[in-house]
Parts: sequence; C-alpha cells; structure tokens
Amino acid sequence: MVNTITERPNEELIPRPDRTPDALREALAIIAPTRIPEMEREKDKALTEAVRQSSVGPLQGFLLHWAAMIEIERLPATARRFHRAEHLAQVSADPETSRRNVRESGDILRTAYRDLNA
Repeated sequence: MVNTITERPNEELIPRPDRTPDALREALAIIAPTRIPEMEREKDKALTEAVRQSSVGPLQGFLLHWAAMIEIERLPATARRFHRAEHLAQVSADPETSRRNVRESGDILRTAYRDLNA
C-alpha cells in the first residue's frame, strides 16, 4: 500500500474550499476535525461582534482566518512545519529559538493569506 502523504508530502489533501462557512467547515471536518469546536466558538464570537458593530467585518475576518488555517492544513508538509514551529515557539527555553519559530510560523501564515488572495 502506498502512503501518498509520505511520498508526496505537500500534495493537497483536498481542493481549496470556497470561502463560505459551510464549505470551510466541511473542509475542516476532513483535514482537521478536532478543530471544529474551535471554529464554531470563533464563528459565534464573530456573529456576536458583527451584530454589535452592525458590520460584516468580523464575519469576513472569521472566514479569512479559517480559510488560511485550512490552506495550511490541506498541505501536509506545510501543516507539520507550522505546528512544529508553533509548538517550539511556546516550549523553547531559548529566546532566540522561540523568536525563530515565531517568525517561521508567521511566514507560513502570511504565505497562506497571500496564496488565498492570489
């Protein structure tokens, strides 16, 4: 049996979903199902803030954030690098190592946002 994730580590697990709540939730259910409760909590916060502000801005921010998270998660090698950098940034006792990993996770996230807007 061929392990496609090992042999093609950054091949897309799924196509890029539409930037709608349902499409993003469906994508997340496939590639990172443990994050669905987090997404739902953030959606509730965005809805509450949108009503409070009488603005769709919080909803647009919510959709963009989760589109970027899914952009990272749908590429296995990128997701591994991102999660490793986030973890090492939090647990490293060496400040320079923490800073380097914060920069790496930030670079990955910025690339995801850039790719979404390309």
